Amino acid sequence: MPSLYTDIEINAPRHLVWDALIRKDQWHWWNTFLYDTDPALPFGQGQEVALALCRLEGDEFTDFEPLVTVMQPDYYLRWRAQMPGFRSEQVFELQDLGPNRTKYTHQERLSGMLSGLFWPFIRQDERQGIQRMARQIKRHVERRIYDRDRYDPRDRYDPRRRR
Repeated sequence: MPSLYTDIEINAPRHLVWDALIRKDQWHWWNTFLYDTDPALPFGQGQEVALALCRLEGDEFTDFEPLVTVMQPDYYLRWRAQMPGFRSEQVFELQDLGPNRTKYTHQERLSGMLSGLFWPFIRQDERQGIQRMARQIKRHVERRIYDRDRYDPRDRYDPRRRR
């Protein structure tokens, strides 16, 4: 089963990282990998949500509607998207590393008979996307804490906005 993994240490308490992760309606201010296409559908276990994925900044978006399969507030979020012959599972996990330090982990697992067909074409771009999101959530959360006077979430461009 093909899979990707990235992690990053964030200098912030776990609950603030979780807040940024689940507020998908605000992703467009900082996240260039995943985008919320229907803010009226919040994350909730057993809930389908409408998202889009952009593997490379500036590339075309791929819309999908994953089902949230596990949601443990402040710790763990997992969703599954599938179509005939292909299944993708995204896993986000937050772990305390000490006072005001959190380990953010993002995994993606692919399965199904078509995953081997898609994998060579998306592997590198998908890896760059989940690594980019990890760096961006780190920067976003840390800026919210340490640059409160100067921070404006609109500093990050809306990836759906045409240039």
